[in-house]
Amino acid sequence: MSQLSLPAQSSPLTGVRASKGQHAFSELLGVSFSNISLDDALESLTVLLKDQSPTNLFFVNSHCLNVSFDTPEYRQALKRAELVFPDGSGVAMGCTMNGETLKHNLNGTDLFPLICQLVSSQGKRLYLLGATPGTPQRVADWATSQFPDLNIVGTQHGYFTPEQEPAIIDDINRSGADVLLVAMGVPTQELWLDRVRPQLNTTLNVAVGGLFDFYAGNVSRAPLWLRQRGCEWIWRLLQEPQRMWQRYIIGNPLFALRTRYESKTRMFIKEIPDKFADESRRSRLAWQAACKRQVHSLRLTRLSSSKRAADVALACAALLALLPLLFFVAVAIKLESPGPVFFKQTRAGYRGRPFSMWKFRSMVANAEALRSELEELNEMSDGVTFKIKSDPRITRVGAFIRKYSIDELPQFFNVLRGEMSIVGPRPGLYSELTKYNIEQRYRLDLKPGLTSEWVVAGRNELSFSEQAALDIAYRKHRSFFGDLMLMIKTVPALLLGRGAS
Repeated sequence: MSQLSLPAQSSPLTGVRASKGQHAFSELLGVSFSNISLDDALESLTVLLKDQSPTNLFFVNSHCLNVSFDTPEYRQALKRAELVFPDGSGVAMGCTMNGETLKHNLNGTDLFPLICQLVSSQGKRLYLLGATPGTPQRVADWATSQFPDLNIVGTQHGYFTPEQEPAIIDDINRSGADVLLVAMGVPTQELWLDRVRPQLNTTLNVAVGGLFDFYAGNVSRAPLWLRQRGCEWIWRLLQEPQRMWQRYIIGNPLFALRTRYESKTRMFIKEIPDKFADESRRSRLAWQAACKRQVHSLRLTRLSSSKRAADVALACAALLALLPLLFFVAVAIKLESPGPVFFKQTRAGYRGRPFSMWKFRSMVANAEALRSELEELNEMSDGVTFKIKSDPRITRVGAFIRKYSIDELPQFFNVLRGEMSIVGPRPGLYSELTKYNIEQRYRLDLKPGLTSEWVVAGRNELSFSEQAALDIAYRKHRSFFGDLMLMIKTVPALLLGRGAS
């Protein structure tokens, strides 16, 4: 490989903080990064190594920004880093949405040879940490073959235990390394460097993600023409579909939606002073807001009325059609296990009001008394719901009717009484309500139902937090057509018994 040229001029900057102060910055999803040219980036790194101020350099692409959006600790680590460089076409697209232009794609993989040349030319020392055993040494072999004067003073894979961490930090410090490259994946590498930086004697710490795998030959890079068109992610997806599908197939559209919403919000904020500049505009906006509130209120009222009418009609039709099945199930329960046919339990209804929910009895008569003895066997880790895969309290008939949700059919009577609806969040126990967080309590704003989003999505395969999230989303976007589609989807879900226990 031919030697890569670095800027010849000395930088007027006196340190990373001065450098950061003179950088042009852009911001996406609450994360600020340097929007600078390649020459300016290399000039900043040159100054950093001469100044010897401890510095963390992180890179952000669309995946990183998605992770930071959902991970406050990672977002704070990015904010504390002295340098954050943009990486990838997704960041360039986000800048364009905000009316800016990304000056250069400063990804770590392309910068690595330039960093090696910079370290070599200044007589500094390099340490490689991360990836799988053997990978850092292969990267070191490649780098020294391209830059014979490069002084790599240590390599260490990233699969070490917390107990081994102090020894590794001590090894890095004893090696006299000036530059530390860490490849542990996002956000582990950034969180680790943010935490241990005070213990390190290095000058520049760089989180490089999957860079080691590329230069060690574990993973091939996309052809240059594909990288130049911002489509390297397609190559990565084709190489590792099982590991990368969620990052790209779900993550890329999610990032686009988030940045679009952010850009629209910024435009709105910019227009606020003009919108409120005079009294007539303020009055017009107030009138528009009042109209929107009224329309929303009327929509909910109309939806509630049509929903109640549909509930009554469907419950009557279902009870008439299912009458033979109800009779057969009642007889089977009575023949197998002594006790009542039906099971009545107090549940939390609309706005937490108590009501008696009816089910076919699927357990032994004293099941509630036995629950306290089985609490330690609870297989649900959410701390709210109680489920045991092979619950000894369940009868043979009970196991069958629970699998296909036949035990829930008597709740059509609750629908007729107006205590429940066909579609809505499943009613909770009062012992469970005390464990809800503030957001999860929103599910009490709706009348409980026979079926819901999470019944279709997998029932007990989902944790309570996932179930509650689906109920809250339903609350925000409910509609008559949406209820109809949920009812249709419920039929195959119940017949297949998916996620039931």
